Amino acid sequence: SSASKHLRHTAFEMALFGTGVLKGPFAYDKEYPNWDEEGNYSPIIKTVPKVENVSLWNLYPDSDAKNMDECEFVIQRHRLSFSELRNLKKRPYFRHDAIDSAVTMGTNYVRKWWEADLEDYRNTYDVERFEILEYWGNIDKDKAEEAGLEIPSELDDLDTLQVNCWVCHNQVLRLVINPFTPKRIPYFAAPYELNPYSFFGVGLAENMTDTQALMNGFMRMAVDNAVLSGNLIFEIDETNLVPGQDLELYPGKVFRRQGGAPGQSLFGTKYPNVSQENMMMFDKARQLADDATGIPSYSHGQTGVQGTGRTAAGISMLMGAAQISIKGVVKNIDDYLLQPLGEAFYAFNMQFDFDPAVRGDLEIKARGTESLMKNEVRSQRLLQLLQIAGNPNLASFVKFPVVLRELAQAMDLDAEKIINDEREAFRQAEIIRAAGGMAGPEEQAAGINPMDMSGGGGGNIGVGGAAVPGEQGFSAAPEQAPQPEGGQAMGAQLASIMGGLK
Repeated sequence: SSASKHLRHTAFEMALFGTGVLKGPFAYDKEYPNWDEEGNYSPIIKTVPKVENVSLWNLYPDSDAKNMDECEFVIQRHRLSFSELRNLKKRPYFRHDAIDSAVTMGTNYVRKWWEADLEDYRNTYDVERFEILEYWGNIDKDKAEEAGLEIPSELDDLDTLQVNCWVCHNQVLRLVINPFTPKRIPYFAAPYELNPYSFFGVGLAENMTDTQALMNGFMRMAVDNAVLSGNLIFEIDETNLVPGQDLELYPGKVFRRQGGAPGQSLFGTKYPNVSQENMMMFDKARQLADDATGIPSYSHGQTGVQGTGRTAAGISMLMGAAQISIKGVVKNIDDYLLQPLGEAFYAFNMQFDFDPAVRGDLEIKARGTESLMKNEVRSQRLLQLLQIAGNPNLASFVKFPVVLRELAQAMDLDAEKIINDEREAFRQAEIIRAAGGMAGPEEQAAGINPMDMSGGGGGNIGVGGAAVPGEQGFSAAPEQAPQPEGGQAMGAQLASIMGGLK
């Protein structure tokens, strides 16, 4: 029932305000669309658990409690319209007469001073809504009886009762004993960063309050300086000008001077531009904000990273270090939200949707942080193993198919779909080899041949005497092939000339 949407909203308020609140689970009759064989709409109604996000501004916990386990009571503030208030009659244990009386009295919602800032509305206006307070906690048994609560006989020995009460216009709309077994207050408050001395945690905005003030100050100074330095400051000597002139400046402006007055009448002064220095300080404050929040700028797309972050291995190392603070946040979500929520879901199923197949001594354990760290460390170790197995002397000892499957699982991939088994891998290798896609065995590198008597060591540079004409390796022009008769005569003539030169 839109649980993922409410979880995202809770996580958003965790980061923004420091604490996210989730409420539930409650029994909810969900309608599943269905059409019968004749085409008539016949929906299927099924009772399912439902959770919902509660805004931090509408929750009033026990002021003396440090967490939900210590809370004696919790009050939630609702803002309902006429139709929403009347629809409460459809829910169990709501008193119809009290709801009708509240509707007759009219709306009573009063806007709080902080609501205009949250909604970013400048103009205030009247809200046609009802303010309803929902109370979960302990009350005296005598007060519960005065309010008309029927107390079961097995609870007669108790002095206090844990109840759920809805109030509007001092009318009790609903008053029932806490329906959950075991008894619990159905709210889960998860801090972004734990503050052990307060119910509310510390969020990102609070962590970077000081550095944000510095960033705002330096940016404002840079903008103000850019405005001043982008124009000239003029100094005018009016004694040298004709009186009564307009001093407004515009292109083509003409100032009339008095005759014979020496010197310059109009002086322009350039304001120094120091906005670059202010922006450098802004960047320094931004780096301090990264340290304060534990979320560096390169983790959300900053470009121009220098040093270690220029390589893939370096940025991977930096991202791993940046996840240390995120792991703490995930651990808080596990401890204060997911684990108690899982226990509540298990108790809900046992109480309202009992299934003997899941009955047993079960312990709910949230493993978000463990799975995050386990997959990260495991994938790194598998990659290191593959690098070591690249050594030809060790490759025969490694089961590569098993390593590939484990690596795929560590990366949250389906190993059965993307990795072939041994038979399929052998068949694919044969197909590639038959197509000539695989290179044959490497040729033996040139080296010393013990049967080589030339002394060259297998090289192409000889170590013996110089080649003479007619031997292989002589650099002179090769002998010419026999020529026709005319060519032989010319060759004989050239030979005689060469003999004469000798």
